[in-house]
Amino acid sequence: MRTGAQTTESGTTAGRGRPSDGTHLTTEVVFETLSSRRRRYILHYLRQVDDSVAIRDLSEQLAAWESHIDRRDVTPKQRKRVYTALHQTHLPMMDRVGAVVYDKDRGTVTMTEDLQTFDIYLDVVSQDDIPWSQFYLALGAVLSALVAVAALGFPPFSYVGGFGYALFVAAGFTLVGCVHTLRDRRTLVGTAATPAEVEPPREIVEDM
Repeated sequence: MRTGAQTTESGTTAGRGRPSDGTHLTTEVVFETLSSRRRRYILHYLRQVDDSVAIRDLSEQLAAWESHIDRRDVTPKQRKRVYTALHQTHLPMMDRVGAVVYDKDRGTVTMTEDLQTFDIYLDVVSQDDIPWSQFYLALGAVLSALVAVAALGFPPFSYVGGFGYALFVAAGFTLVGCVHTLRDRRTLVGTAATPAEVEPPREIVEDM
C-alpha cells in the first residue's frame, strides 16, 4: 500500500486553538506532520471530535486503529504504549510547528485554526491499483482511439454517429468523476469513521 497526501487550501476557519499571528502553516510543515502515520491518526481524530480532547482518550482511539480492534477492546498496555509516544514525541512536535495546541499540564490537545485552512486527503493506493491520474490518462486514450476508429469508417464503430460518441464520452467521464469524488470524500481526513489506512473492525462495518 502506498500512501500519499494532497493538501488543498479551503479558507480560514475561525475557532479554537492558538490565536493566529498572521502566519500560516507551510505546505512543507503539513507534509512533515503527515509523514507519520500516528500523527495522521491524531489529526483524523481531532477533526472528528472538533474540540479539545484528553490525551487518554486520544491514545485509546489510536491504539484501537493501530491494532485493528474496537476501542473497547484496547488493553491498558496498548493504550500506555501510544500514550507515551504521544507525550514524548508526536504532540510536542505538532505543537512546535503549530499544528495543534498541546497542554501538557491539563493533558489535552486541540487542533489549531491554522491547520484547519487545509483540507487533507490521503491517497491510499493498493499494490494492484493505479493512481487516478494514470486511470484518467488511460480512459482518455481508449475513448480517443475509439472515436478515431469510428471517424476512419471502420465498422461496426462507424455505425454510431458523432452525437452518440460525444454522449458516450461525456457519460463515461461523468461516471468516473462521480466515483472519484465519492472516494475522495472517504479519504478526507476526519470525515470517515476510521482513517483511510485502517480496516475497520467488523462490528463497526456492520453498524455503518
